[in-house]
Amino acid sequence: MEADDARMLARELLAEPLPRRWAHSQGVGRKAEAVAHLLGADAPTVVCAAWLHDIGYSPTLVDTGMHQLDGARYLRDVAGADELLCRLVAHHSCAEIEAHNRGLHGQLVDEFPPTEGLIADAMTYADMTTTPDGEPVHVQQRLAEILERYGEGDLVAESIREASPHIVASMQRVVALLGHKPAGGTTS
Repeated sequence: MEADDARMLARELLAEPLPRRWAHSQGVGRKAEAVAHLLGADAPTVVCAAWLHDIGYSPTLVDTGMHQLDGARYLRDVAGADELLCRLVAHHSCAEIEAHNRGLHGQLVDEFPPTEGLIADAMTYADMTTTPDGEPVHVQQRLAEILERYGEGDLVAESIREASPHIVASMQRVVALLGHKPAGGTTS
């Protein structure tokens, strides 16, 4: 899948029913494009995954209620996307923690083996430095916004709280490779 195809598919699934989610996806896609030079041969796949990472929120795709798993299944079963792309969508931003909290961990890792290293960090960086409206943001502000949006006791909020140290560590690794503090991408 090419980046233009990923962008068009994300727009098709998100723009009308979930315009704010589409705005976020656009920002995440642009952020991944900005760090693609760090990713070598995996860059095109990571960029596509960034554009598609939240398609599982589309009302037509919701099955388990876990957008990472629902989106990855659609990409695998309907769009015929390659395995790495599906795995990146399935595991973006520490999804294994949410899967465990939902009782879906076995399904997630059996169907989509986890991704690790720089490609996983780049996905987290792109997602967690982008507001729901697609604008750059500091990771701590993004984490606080998610906690506030979902509210105390919500499964997503609790999963993000648990994932926060891992998310911040991913951010720090990408920022170190960039060699500077990009706008909206610092860890402070």
